[in-house]
Amino acid sequence: MRFMRILGRFILLLCLAATVAMGAQEANLPVEGGGNGAALSDGNAPASELKRVRGAVVVCEGMIDDGLFQSIRRRAESAIAGGAGYLVFEISTYGGAVEAADDIAKYLVLDLGKRVRTVAYVSTEAISAGALISVSCQDIVMLANTTIGACAPIALGTELKGVEREKVESFIRAAFVRAAEANGYPEALLKAMVTMQIEVYRVRNTATGRWEFFEGDGLPKDPNTHDLENKELICSNDEILTLTASQAKEYGVARAVVAGRDEVFAFLADRDGVKFAEEPAVLRTTWSEEMVRWLNSPVVMSVLVMVALLGVYIELSTPGVGLPGLTAVVCLAVIIGSKYLHGLANWVEVAVLLVGIVLLLVEVFVLPGFGLSGTLGIVCILAGLLGMLVKNAPGELPIPRGPEDWNVFAAGVLSLAAGFAGFVVLAMLSARFLPRMRLFSGLLLTAGGAGVAGQSVGASTAGLKVGDRGVVVSTLHPVGRARFGERIVDVVTQADIVDRGAAVEVDEIHGNRVVVRPARGGQEA
Repeated sequence: MRFMRILGRFILLLCLAATVAMGAQEANLPVEGGGNGAALSDGNAPASELKRVRGAVVVCEGMIDDGLFQSIRRRAESAIAGGAGYLVFEISTYGGAVEAADDIAKYLVLDLGKRVRTVAYVSTEAISAGALISVSCQDIVMLANTTIGACAPIALGTELKGVEREKVESFIRAAFVRAAEANGYPEALLKAMVTMQIEVYRVRNTATGRWEFFEGDGLPKDPNTHDLENKELICSNDEILTLTASQAKEYGVARAVVAGRDEVFAFLADRDGVKFAEEPAVLRTTWSEEMVRWLNSPVVMSVLVMVALLGVYIELSTPGVGLPGLTAVVCLAVIIGSKYLHGLANWVEVAVLLVGIVLLLVEVFVLPGFGLSGTLGIVCILAGLLGMLVKNAPGELPIPRGPEDWNVFAAGVLSLAAGFAGFVVLAMLSARFLPRMRLFSGLLLTAGGAGVAGQSVGASTAGLKVGDRGVVVSTLHPVGRARFGERIVDVVTQADIVDRGAAVEVDEIHGNRVVVRPARGGQEA
């Protein structure tokens, strides 16, 4: 009975605590505000009447890629689920992939902007793709002496010219115009960040007294509405626009220039007449997200390909399944997994790759020689790997469709080629030097060397047949040599170690690969 009374009191306390927590949560719910995510209140309202909201900081730094887009979406949704009404994206980047930047920009304009207030806080620089992300937020606040702009597209290893450049720039300009229309930024200035040929002037509207921005071929004609004589050239037609924090504030691109992150929230609170209920949470990329992005870098991908191929090569030179084969499997799993998590690989390409591996294994271990199964296996493996270099839906062919796709594809092919070249070099070195090292002398089959006088070392397997008996002349662990009559042949054994002098008999013959086992009732010679 005493236990029941204690249990009843405990449950009562839990119910009371839950009631208090729910009341506190309702008091701190984000302010509803339609498309802006937070209602703008009278900034002069007494502190007791200020709307209470929550804020969160989503850090966006380094290379802009699909991995960062996935991370931004995860963190933003997590913050909204936690009651955030203001999301401040802390930008510090020199750019990255156009497709990933456009995905982030569309997410900000078409989705997040309708649920919360989005703010870009430029903490160092927002260059190229970083500028597109920044202007896609409803407000831009910049740290003093930072920069934003320079979003002209470039292609690695080539130069965009003529129609090809205009095709890419037209797409990016449209993305900037979309942001300008959605968030009230000067459209002409944003377009000048993308295209060099755009000339931008600042002209004062005589009726309103405000500055307005026009492209050179779109200047107003009526001197009664605009002060055309005192127009100012902001960007000439031979430069890409990049603005400092003070210039961005003067031209209406930035809402404010601050001295730190805390001042961003102070500015928003003062302007919108709200009060942040608690210290804003700072959401950074997780170690797993950074690892996936790191694994997809060209250098790391080259190393993984090289190690996987080298592991397969060494494994095929020895019987059984050992550490080299396990290493190859792990590297292959990391390659496939990182591409899948990065959005480049889908289940079709993974399936094609796995089918190719199975066909190749069947060719090596089941079928004699090398024929159709092995050829199809290699084709499927190459198709699967190359398909993982292009982002596509499962029902689409993995074919690059634009300069950005071609850049990603070319970087991936270069990584595969570098990995293969590294494998060839290491395979040649291992075949030449490992047999000479005591520790690895039995690891690889060798072409044979000097043997006993009058005996042919590493000779052809012609004439050998299953069941023939011989004597081990170098310890098999598990690779070594055995003497059959007057010939010394490179052999492998299914046993772990067979000592020198032990009798063995041929168990299998696959071309020049001779598999032996200890002879039944054999005696040492």
